[in-house]
Formats: sequence, structure tokens, C-alpha cells
Amino acid sequence: MSMRPALLSALFLAAGAAACAPVPGPSAYRAPSSAFNVADFAWSARQGQGSINGRIAYRHDNQAYGCSGSVGLTPDTPYTRQRFLTLYGSIDQANAPESVVRARTVADPNADYRSYVRSVPCENGRFAFTGLPDGSWFIIAPVSAGGDRVVLMRRVETRGGRAISVTL
Repeated sequence: MSMRPALLSALFLAAGAAACAPVPGPSAYRAPSSAFNVADFAWSARQGQGSINGRIAYRHDNQAYGCSGSVGLTPDTPYTRQRFLTLYGSIDQANAPESVVRARTVADPNADYRSYVRSVPCENGRFAFTGLPDGSWFIIAPVSAGGDRVVLMRRVETRGGRAISVTL
């Protein structure tokens, strides 16, 4: 007698039972809250060995853009992730006219996370952040070619106390 029909019957029976198993509902998984929470930023206030060496090389319509202000480094948290998705349309990288970014509305716009944002001057198209703990960050750099400013955004990660190089 062949085992094949018995094996097929057992597989069909198991598949049918699995199809009837309860499926987790909406309450089984909760996405992290994007509400401002000081505890989400705590990691970023620590000192570390990581660093970011950055360079501005942005061009649009054959025109080179240069720094037009300080470069900011914002910790990646559920709050800043949602905020940057709203402002820039991405959490990886973007470039947008400053006027467009300023015109967009974010949830909880009065949340004060500025004390966790690091800022350095951009000189000759270069900037550097040092003493960074391991983590994920958003670099924000305003640039201009003489007209309206554009804001460049890029998400980066510092790991293992190493220096990373970034070109925006």
C-alpha cells in the first residue's frame, strides 16, 4: 500500500487546520508611538566615538549649490521619523525648497526636541560631527545657489565608533 495518499490527506488536514487558526487582530501589534517622548532621545545625548565627515556636492540644473547655514544632526526617533516623513516626504534622503518644507504642517509642532539637535558650521562645503554615540541620525543642510534655499536631508547611521563619510 502506498503512503502517498495518506501523506497528502495529512497535509490537507494540517493546511485546513492552519487556515482556521486565529489571526492576530489590530490589538496584537502596536506601532511605536510617534508622539514626542524625551526618553526616545536619551541615547543621543551620550558621548561616543563615532563621527560624520560631510561634504556638500548638490547640483541642480547644472548649478552648484553651497552651504547657506549650519548643518544640523537630529536623532532618529519615532517622533522625528514621522516629522521628517511629513516635511520631506522621505526618511532616507530628500531635497526640497525651504519654502515648501516650512509650509508643511506637522503633528505636535511645539514639541521641543531642539536640545538634542547638534549643529556645526559648514565651511567650504564641508562639515563634521564628532563624539557621536551609535545610532541613526538625520543630517539637515540648507544650501543655496544665490536664490531660494533648498534643504538637503539624509538619514545616516553611526556604528562601532567609526567615522563615516557622507556626500549630500
